[in-house]
Amino acid sequence: MKRPPGLRQQIFRPGRVRRPGRPHPRLKGLSINHLLPNVLTVLALCSGLTAIRFAMQERWEPAVIAIVIAAILDALDGRIARLLNGQSKFGAELDSLSDAISFGVAPAFMMYLWGLNGAGSLGWIAAMAYAVCCALRLARFNSRLGVVDLPPWAYNYFTGVPAPAGAGLVLLPMILGFEIGPDLPGHPAVIVPWTLLIGGLMVSILPTFSFKGARVPAHWVVPALAGVGLLAAMMVSQPWWTLSIVGLAYMATLPFSVIQFRKLQHAAELMRTEIVETSAEGGADTGPDTTMDKADGTATVPEGPAGDREPSRPA
Repeated sequence: MKRPPGLRQQIFRPGRVRRPGRPHPRLKGLSINHLLPNVLTVLALCSGLTAIRFAMQERWEPAVIAIVIAAILDALDGRIARLLNGQSKFGAELDSLSDAISFGVAPAFMMYLWGLNGAGSLGWIAAMAYAVCCALRLARFNSRLGVVDLPPWAYNYFTGVPAPAGAGLVLLPMILGFEIGPDLPGHPAVIVPWTLLIGGLMVSILPTFSFKGARVPAHWVVPALAGVGLLAAMMVSQPWWTLSIVGLAYMATLPFSVIQFRKLQHAAELMRTEIVETSAEGGADTGPDTTMDKADGTATVPEGPAGDREPSRPA
């Protein structure tokens, strides 16, 4: 029986065209939070390459400023990545490649054109040694990214001088030469050993302060902010003297970092020894603290206040 037109059920609304389903799922793109750290890393790389261009034109002061900008961008990208939860394996590899060029190749190239070329082949060897040491330092850092067996206090230290600090230190004779003249700081007898020394510090096992986990006490917050303002004023009025003082002050912290590291290491070993001895004494004692299990009659020893197990990491 044929249904009348008025009783026919309309499945689709008039004027609406049914579209076929999407055959493939929509591809997910990257958010700005994931792209912003990589953008800063690329800008740091461009700044390092610009320093090479300025060095080829013998414009030494803009070249040093470009390295300083690259160091600032390198310090920001990692922190912003952690704040925005934008860490990625791609970003870590890109950051290492950028650091190798901006803080390894570019400073070595600048120092060779500025004064190392006066030492002939020895100057070229020093420049190459510094660049190679920077690459080796970054490779060692990347190979330990997934290591979790470090004690908690060891995360506040770097192994060797980090790449941005090494770039600033190796350029220190050039920066001093802007104020006192290039004759003494740019002499091959000075800059060749200095370049080799900084390269050696980068690949050394010397513990150095990372300053990432440093905390400012509440009563030092206002003086610290005032010090930052003073440092900014000095950078504007006397940038080269300020950078020289900062570099020399960082070099002066290296012995203190070693001493502090040894103290923490010794304290951790003593604490671990005490825990082991306490655990051994508690395991051998089955006197009044021993309780009997009603189910099977076995003896069990309760844990002490701090626990009688040796921790996986020394405190």
